Amino acid sequence: MKKKIKLCQKMRFSTIHSIEYLCNNISQPPLVYIPTKRGVESIMDFLNTRKDRNAIFQLNVSGNPINFQMCNFRKIAIVHYQEWDKEFVIGSIHNYLLDFFGSSVQYHWRVDYLEHYFIPKLPNLSLCIDIYLARDFTNWQKLEAFLSSSPVFRWIGLEAALITQSFSPESKFYQAESILIIQLEHTFPFPPILCNFKGRQAIIKCDEWETSEDLIELVNRWKSGEALQKLEYLKLQLNRNEVIHQINLKEIGAKYIDATKKPPTHALPKVYDWHDFPAEPNTDPITSRTYVVRQSDNRVASILIRRKTVYFGVWNKTEEEFLKLMD
Repeated sequence: MKKKIKLCQKMRFSTIHSIEYLCNNISQPPLVYIPTKRGVESIMDFLNTRKDRNAIFQLNVSGNPINFQMCNFRKIAIVHYQEWDKEFVIGSIHNYLLDFFGSSVQYHWRVDYLEHYFIPKLPNLSLCIDIYLARDFTNWQKLEAFLSSSPVFRWIGLEAALITQSFSPESKFYQAESILIIQLEHTFPFPPILCNFKGRQAIIKCDEWETSEDLIELVNRWKSGEALQKLEYLKLQLNRNEVIHQINLKEIGAKYIDATKKPPTHALPKVYDWHDFPAEPNTDPITSRTYVVRQSDNRVASILIRRKTVYFGVWNKTEEEFLKLMD
C-alpha cells in the first residue's frame, strides 16, 4: 500500500523535504505538518479540544493501536491519548512517519523556550527552538541550564529587546548548526557571539554597531583559523546605520577578481528554513569581486557589502580552485 501511494503521488512526494512538529506553548502538544510553498499542509494534531464531539477510531501505528478522532472543520486527524501515554504515542507516530517518508526527509521538533518543556528522544529528529528575551530578562543561569540539558540544536532563533551579557564561551548555544539572532537594541559588540560560534550558518540582525573594528576583527580571526572554522554563510544586517563607508577592506587583506571576469555566485541549501514556509530553500546569493583567503587551508570566502548588510560566504575551494571557476 505504501508503495502504491508513493507511486500515485510521485510528484507530490518529490517536493516534501521536511516534517515539522510545532510546539508553541506549554499546554499545546505538537501540530504535525509539511511545509509547502503555499503554507503548511497539516498531517495531524496532538491537541484535541473536542474530545467528545466525534467518534474515536483506532489505527495500527508502528504495530501499536493508537486512538484518533477526525476534526471536521480542519479535515485532519486528532490523536486521542492520555497524558501519561504521550511519549509512547508520539514515538509510535514518528516511527511510522519515518518508515513512510524515509530518512531522506528531515524531521524537526520546533519549540518555544519555556520553563517546562518536552523533547522526545527519537531517531532522525532535529531540535529547533525560538527564544525571546524580554527587556528585563536576567535569568541567564536558567537559560544556560536549559541549553546544556538539551540535545545539540539544529537551529536556534534568538530575539532580544536588550542584551546586557552574552553566553559563556562553552555554551551549547554556540554548537547549533544554524542561528538567527535579532537584537532590537545593540548594546555590546557582536564578535563575542560569532567568534565562539561553531556552527555552519548565521544571521545577525541588529540596530547598529559602534565601529567597523568589530567586523575587521571577525574576518581576521576567520582568516587566521582562530574562529568560525565550520562557517559556510554569514549575514549581518543593520537597521539603522550603513556599513559601506565604514570598512577599510585593506585591513582584512581583501583580494579582488579581475574586472574582465564574471564572479561566481555563492549559495547553499539552508541548514533550516528560518521562516515557517520554504519559499527559498537556499541562502541569499552572494556575487562579489571581493574575497579573502584563510591561511590555514587556503579556503576562500566571498565578501559582499550592500549599504546596511554584509554577506560572507565560504567556499569549499582553495584560492586556486576558486579562480578556476572563472576560466
